Amino acid sequence: MQLASGFWHPVSVIPDRAPQVPAADQTLRILSFLAHQRGPVAARTVAQQLAIPRSTVYHLLGEMEAHGFVVHLESDRRWGLGTAAFELAGGYARQEPLARLGRPLVAALADRTGESAHLAVMTGRDVLYIVEERAPRRPALVTDVGVRLPSHLTATGRAMLALLPREQVRALYPDAAAFADRTGRGPSRPSDLRDVLTATRARGYASEDGEVTIGLRSVGVAVADHAGWPAAAIAVTWPDDADRDAAELARLAGEAAAELSRRIGRR
Repeated sequence: MQLASGFWHPVSVIPDRAPQVPAADQTLRILSFLAHQRGPVAARTVAQQLAIPRSTVYHLLGEMEAHGFVVHLESDRRWGLGTAAFELAGGYARQEPLARLGRPLVAALADRTGESAHLAVMTGRDVLYIVEERAPRRPALVTDVGVRLPSHLTATGRAMLALLPREQVRALYPDAAAFADRTGRGPSRPSDLRDVLTATRARGYASEDGEVTIGLRSVGVAVADHAGWPAAAIAVTWPDDADRDAAELARLAGEAAAELSRRIGRR
């Protein structure tokens, strides 16, 4: 602003950031909203709950779908989190918080059971192992830190999948092409996986028998976060010729999983 004296008077302008990045703000709000739902929801629900124009919601969902952050269940007309969103969870885990909190619990579990124990997180359709404690005189496992394996074949993966809404599982495994194979065992189509997860929910823990490595069995229990979503899973693995009670090992793994859930904020 120029005064009569000819000098310029500086004017302080406080930038209004919101109008500059509305798409970013709305995109993050939509992702956060979807992450807190128990399953996929309709676009109109997103628009109503977040007070975002429906046309904008459809546009942003379309962009996020193109990048894998959401999936559209056309038959249900609903939207859920995509595999890229689960990749973010894996990235968080790789930055150590879960591993640091879970390592002493997994080590104690291995000591109590005399069997190998591990902690894994979900990333896309895989599980990523972030902690492993191998028991003395037990065979080496493929579940070393940093290894990824198909979720539908592992006890840790099945434990986490069983905690997800059925619609979300269907979005991750829409057809037979989504199912990898290692030993010829395990589900190879959506209906097979539904049966496995139904049995897992009824039993209270996941089991695995030779689907990853012939001759090895595992039981796994999910670690739930504050919203009830599977943040990770803890499993125990042993040779199938060992005389072990799977239910008892699952109980001990469940105690460790419950404690880790408490440590990450679940009440």
